[in-house]
Amino acid sequence: MYKNKKIAIYVLAVVSTFLLVFPKIESYGYGENNKEIAVVEKEANGNEEKESIQASGENGLNENTLHARSAVLMDGESGRILYSKQGEQVMPMASTTKIMTCIVALENGNLDDIYETSSYASSMPKVRLGAKTGEKFTLKDLLYSLMLESHNDSAVVIAEGVAGSVEAFTHLMNEKAKELGCNHTNFVTPNGLDADNHFTTAEELAKIMRYCILDSEKKEEFLTITRTSSYQFMDVEKKRSFSCNNHNALLTMMNGAISGKTGFTGKAGYCYVGAVEKEDKLFIGVVLASGWPPNKTYKWNDMTKLITYGVDNFEKKQIAKITTPNPIPVIDGKEDTLELFVEEKILETLVKNEDKVTQKITIPDSIKAPVEKGQQIGEIQTFINDTLYDATPIVATKTIEVIDFSFCFEQLIRLFLP
Repeated sequence: MYKNKKIAIYVLAVVSTFLLVFPKIESYGYGENNKEIAVVEKEANGNEEKESIQASGENGLNENTLHARSAVLMDGESGRILYSKQGEQVMPMASTTKIMTCIVALENGNLDDIYETSSYASSMPKVRLGAKTGEKFTLKDLLYSLMLESHNDSAVVIAEGVAGSVEAFTHLMNEKAKELGCNHTNFVTPNGLDADNHFTTAEELAKIMRYCILDSEKKEEFLTITRTSSYQFMDVEKKRSFSCNNHNALLTMMNGAISGKTGFTGKAGYCYVGAVEKEDKLFIGVVLASGWPPNKTYKWNDMTKLITYGVDNFEKKQIAKITTPNPIPVIDGKEDTLELFVEEKILETLVKNEDKVTQKITIPDSIKAPVEKGQQIGEIQTFINDTLYDATPIVATKTIEVIDFSFCFEQLIRLFLP
């Protein structure tokens, strides 16, 4: 009797398992359609969507307002572009190049390193330190010469001293540009003198400045050098003395100016990149081709307009919350539901009242096993004026294996046997 009972249970288990597994085989490929959930669009002032939306950069500042052929205003904290005039246009950038020269030298050399002037370096055109072939200087002194007076020969001495040659040093500059996501920037010289294939964009130059003052491990050294008003030094052998004065007039013209670099060549025109802190806001401004002689002051007028526009029109506000979505069903899994994980956070940034913020959550209706812990399941995207501002991945909290015959059989045995 007991033996017959066991056989009956076994047969029941096999048949039930087949019935359970067979429908699931047919279900493969179903239930995985992504769904996109759009949260109610809101204006940055907190009101729900309005019919009339003013795009960023059109209120109080337009292309005719600025002399520069290309210009951007960046929120330094987030990296978001607040205003752009041909900001993605490839342009020559003259001596604003030297912000990259400076940060690459700081990251790859030591301030006490001593470099010797080559005949090539001493042949550089004005503006120059006047270093003589064979004359030696410390990297620290050369960097002040580079950033305060914009000396072209100092740039070459630095490049050759740090990397062995100008070509090797510009390779480091270009590698750093790629690392920062500057895909429309290319350096041929360390001093910014006109050269074929030496270019950037206003947006990418702002990105480089942001790195120099916020993200580089040498940011403090960079800021100390670029905000110094004057500096004196001698060559290593103490034979000659030199004096440098900072040509970044914005440091004295505008309260809150913390760094910057001027530039001019016949091809690039007057250029400038600078950073200003005002009212707990950090702005990075870039103007390229802001006039030619005798209009040397155009760049300062343009920068003043950019920063004023930023201060008057943008406020730091909470624009969105990132929260964890609900669990989703698992198909063919050893567990029925999958708990999800996101890095919960509150997004704050500089916005105008009329900026529109949209949040979209993309996750599947369900997911088919197997699932790996940490596997990306979806994404929460936050847009400002249809431009992606933040993308937060949604991931699986655990591994869920796919069901098989042995798993189903074990479950049935547990059901029917005491």
